[in-house]
Amino acid sequence: MRVPLRTALLGGFFILAGVMHFITPGFYLAMMPPWLPAHGMLVAVSGVAEILGGVGVMTARWRRAAGIGLLVLLVTVFPANIQMLLDARAAGEPTGLLWLRLPLQLVFIWWVWVVAVANPRGRGS
Repeated sequence: MRVPLRTALLGGFFILAGVMHFITPGFYLAMMPPWLPAHGMLVAVSGVAEILGGVGVMTARWRRAAGIGLLVLLVTVFPANIQMLLDARAAGEPTGLLWLRLPLQLVFIWWVWVVAVANPRGRGS
């Protein structure tokens, strides 16, 4: 079965994002809120979840479940985006792009919802 382009783009985006957790783990470790335990394990688990979610949304059978999983993941990693912003402010670094990251998370949530949860069969694409 052919995967719709917007579904393939969504899946590819999350697969790439997940792989990056293993290529540049320091980037992800730096954004971990200090109150969370086991930063290295959480970075690895979130990377695997993104990869599995990306693969899952590209398969008709698993698309909706993978989409729900990605929605949960996007909500749970939101504190890391806030932590990045707080750390940059504390260090006196520019924060403009980090402020944009926060609403961008809503765009990703919308994208996953539209492609994988609300319309998992790709009707009307």
